[in-house]
Amino acid sequence: MKDAESVFASLSSILRKHTAGMWLKVDEPGNLYIEGLSPKPGTKPAFFGAVQTKKSYVSFHLMPVYEHPALLSGLSEGLRGRMQGKSCFNFVAPHPVLFAELDALTARSAAGLE
Repeated sequence: MKDAESVFASLSSILRKHTAGMWLKVDEPGNLYIEGLSPKPGTKPAFFGAVQTKKSYVSFHLMPVYEHPALLSGLSEGLRGRMQGKSCFNFVAPHPVLFAELDALTARSAAGLE
């Protein structure tokens, strides 16, 4: 996939922008994994999101949309068409309009954890 680095960089930037104060579990080329704050003292942090480069696409995982499907209300058909399962969005090339929508969705998801 020729645009993998560009897509990964853009999607990673979106995820990092909204996860201040969360735990950066993995941060390596092609793999970013972030956990949210622990819901209760002494419990394991919950998975918040990840960006992963696969063989033919880059995945953006956003767990709050799985736990709170109402976050997806009003999602464009374009972004909904990128969904794989209930909380993953796949991209093969940069897409500024969809990335902006994903940025807003990530902001809403992070705000719901505060």
